[in-house]
Amino acid sequence: MTNAHSRFGRFVAGTRDRVTVLREWAERTLFWQVWERMLEIEFVDRSVALAGKAFVSLFPLIIVVAAFVPPSVRTSIFSSLTHRLGVRGHALEISKQAFASADQIRRATGILGLVLTVFFASSFTTALQRVYLRAWRRPPGRKAGEYIRGPVWFLALLLTMAVLGGLRSLLGNGPMLVVFAVLSLVGTTTLWWFTSWYMLMGQVRWRALLPSAVTTAIAMAGYGVSASIWMPNVVTKNESQFGFFGVALALVTWFSGAAIAILVGACAGAVFAADTGSVGRFIRGAEPSLLVEGAEPSLAGPEGSMRLRDAFRAAEDEVGTP
Repeated sequence: MTNAHSRFGRFVAGTRDRVTVLREWAERTLFWQVWERMLEIEFVDRSVALAGKAFVSLFPLIIVVAAFVPPSVRTSIFSSLTHRLGVRGHALEISKQAFASADQIRRATGILGLVLTVFFASSFTTALQRVYLRAWRRPPGRKAGEYIRGPVWFLALLLTMAVLGGLRSLLGNGPMLVVFAVLSLVGTTTLWWFTSWYMLMGQVRWRALLPSAVTTAIAMAGYGVSASIWMPNVVTKNESQFGFFGVALALVTWFSGAAIAILVGACAGAVFAADTGSVGRFIRGAEPSLLVEGAEPSLAGPEGSMRLRDAFRAAEDEVGTP
């Protein structure tokens, strides 16, 4: 019995040592650092806030603005939106019925309402900027142009959606779908490249921001493909149970996943660019600094390691943070 206990004790000790070695190796990898950066920015709270603001401000704004543009542009925007959401077939018809027609929206909104709706959507860009500032450990900095930051970014988003929607209609399905996929990836990468630079107030070098844009675009593309599998069923099932409210729940679910993809891209880009190894040196190029000349230094990281519970912690510095 003593020998059996001794062997079991050696087995447990050996297993513990191997787990410790494996954990130490994992903690040195970039992927572990990305995970810790996500914990640092409290990614659960951030993703919920971002998804909520996208649903109550950004998504309605797209619907309203699309009602005021020419029909061909409106069709392109709606095509890009529905394909990104993964909505098709019967679920697509349900989604169309859930919203008023373009004529009804124009009559109900008016030009003044349209302008106010555009500026109301700045609540989403404020939350989006907070994500990038936290992920890159950047100070709040100046607030010049904060009132036009939302409308400018939204116009960039709308333009990207219109162009990609038009390209999809032009290229169609079949073999040209591969060409569209490549062009779509380039277009969304450009959008998120501009987004990261714009939300970081131009204080981080363009080259250093490219991995963040590429990661976000790939994550969003992968999420869009997966959504085409599960989203139609969710929309149809929710609508049959809860009516219009069920469609809204399905959209909130989609936005929550999209918010996680954005957070992953922001955190991964920041970690990869700041890496002291070969990956970071390749990203930064000949210039070792991540920041443009004259930019304020980045903030220090947290003391000690992060834990999963940190992802659910309400941000302590929420008040006063842009």
